[in-house]
Amino acid sequence: MRYVCYPKCTTCQKAQKWLDSKNISYTVRNIKEENPTQEELRAWWKQSGLPLKKFFNTSGMEYRALGLKDRLASMSEEEQLALLATSGMLVKRPLLVGENTVLVGFQEAQWEEALC
Repeated sequence: MRYVCYPKCTTCQKAQKWLDSKNISYTVRNIKEENPTQEELRAWWKQSGLPLKKFFNTSGMEYRALGLKDRLASMSEEEQLALLATSGMLVKRPLLVGENTVLVGFQEAQWEEALC
């Protein structure tokens, strides 16, 4: 499993503690230092089955500063993926990526169901 997170994010810290408590092995990737590529994001999005909007950190400062609430609907999927690939801070976190799993954001019940 690849755990893509921002170490200063309290939700990411909570999710990491949860993973550790369940003895789930993972490798950590700091999303700010190593932003996901457009190709990675496309693959994760397709694998997740989620709407692409779920991959945006809608509560983040960059999201608000760019006015994306009003702009996303008029952007193509490729434009959205390209934008997500420009900054890890635009991407919803944490992301947990496994062979058959992509979890976006930490919701304990959802993670429990998917992993335990």
